[in-house]
Amino acid sequence: MRLIEKVFNPTGKSHIGTLIFFHGSGDTGRGLTEWIRFLLGRDLEFPHIKVIIPTAPVQPYTPMGGENSNVWFNRKRIEMDCPEIRTSLASIYDTVNEILKREIAQGVPAERIIVGGFSMGGALALHTAYHLNRDLAGVFAISSFLNTGSIVYDSVGSITEGEKLPDLLMFHGERDTLVPLEWGQTTFDELAKLGVRGQFVPHRNALHEIKKDQLLRIVDWTQKLIPLPADEVSKQSKGKL
Repeated sequence: MRLIEKVFNPTGKSHIGTLIFFHGSGDTGRGLTEWIRFLLGRDLEFPHIKVIIPTAPVQPYTPMGGENSNVWFNRKRIEMDCPEIRTSLASIYDTVNEILKREIAQGVPAERIIVGGFSMGGALALHTAYHLNRDLAGVFAISSFLNTGSIVYDSVGSITEGEKLPDLLMFHGERDTLVPLEWGQTTFDELAKLGVRGQFVPHRNALHEIKKDQLLRIVDWTQKLIPLPADEVSKQSKGKL
């Protein structure tokens, strides 16, 4: 399945990393791009990292009465204790793997790829980093959760001793009524028990939404995981003199 993508190529000469940002249910890559632009006053761009913001396929979505919507996968209900529909997840796995393989074929190793997302997109990012490809650099999720008994927990629980897992950064609004804070916290805690290292950051004034300070923190975190090459750092420093 070929997805429509918004792509922001590196603003510098180097392309040594890739960030993939999945939108929430019912949105599009264009919608997320415009939301980010509104919050930051600019696009999500890096001098050395490509940013890919894909659009989910249109498919029937059970929580909307079976109506078609841009969603990454189907679910029976928006509830933590509701079992995953793994056949639906398997379909989008193939698509996500195509994106990862394409980037790797272009010379970007898995350990320089970051995935993340908002809401359902954050859940897909967790599936991507801890079930599909655990060699990735990191994963971030905003207002997201994994279902109880998720296949992700099974996958992480089967890792070999000493295997390095992608870094995790999760944000969640304390006033989120669609996806309660407890769901995100429980997800983080369960992953931490299985050896995942990272941070869970509650946001006091946030509803089910993305906040500017979250994006700024993601930008900083991304640049620490995939730093700018030394020669470009030197060029940028000289340019500021």
